[in-house]
Amino acid sequence: MKFTVLTLFPEIPRAFFETSIMAKAVEKGIVAYDLVNIRDFAFDKHKTCDDGTYGGGAGQLMMPEPLGRALDSVEAYKKHVIYVTPSGKPFTQKKAESLSRKDEIVLICGRYEGIDQRIIDLYVDDEISIGDYVMSSGEVAATVIVDTVYRLVDGVITHESLDEESFNGNLLEYPQYTRPNVYKGLEVPDVLSGGNHEEIRKWRLRKSLQKTLMNRPDLIQNARMAGTLSDEAEKMIEEIAEHRDFKNDKKQKRQLRSIQERLKRKAMKDSHPASKHGD
Repeated sequence: MKFTVLTLFPEIPRAFFETSIMAKAVEKGIVAYDLVNIRDFAFDKHKTCDDGTYGGGAGQLMMPEPLGRALDSVEAYKKHVIYVTPSGKPFTQKKAESLSRKDEIVLICGRYEGIDQRIIDLYVDDEISIGDYVMSSGEVAATVIVDTVYRLVDGVITHESLDEESFNGNLLEYPQYTRPNVYKGLEVPDVLSGGNHEEIRKWRLRKSLQKTLMNRPDLIQNARMAGTLSDEAEKMIEEIAEHRDFKNDKKQKRQLRSIQERLKRKAMKDSHPASKHGD
């Protein structure tokens, strides 16, 4: 897979491509990259790439001509072009998996107030948002997408590691521990060092469900709709909601009770949609 990043500041993503697991993937030839400086395609001696907006308003906008020339130079019309923007569709693990099957991806890093709409109309295949917030650096946002996608490419990370990560099966990952066994008075749960793989599996599933209920209850509903929750998991959810895991924490009890009620109401609503009457 090859990533081509169009940017005004190539030094920002360069550090990412030259370190850690990414550097190893590049060295092995699994991943390739190209950093294109949009300023190299400006017309004037000052390398101007931004201007004021038609219709007025605060801030500057990236001009279409330098960016368009940069896109043409990498034959973007043959590749999958992504513009990273807060107004794009939310980036998800499912989207990352889809992108990991592309041969070449071109990412446009916005700056200032964004880019001219005509570039989006002419070149962009995907407008993607990494979250409901605004950043000054399109480079950082683009790097988030690259980091999420490249690790899914065959040969970068083992399948076993990927299978147990957060969002696999619509659940968040369970807690993990390493040495020492005791740290600042806190011990590693006994079940993890007992050697009983079935008990470890059950503990991890329970903790994964518990964490998902507390932090992302919407994922539980998604898992139900996708049919990825087993009967065992559903039983554990009931037990967790009955506060068996949180007998000494009243706040968590109240939170779990509220979450469980919301999930039940949503499930009932989804299974009994409002009747539609003809005119």
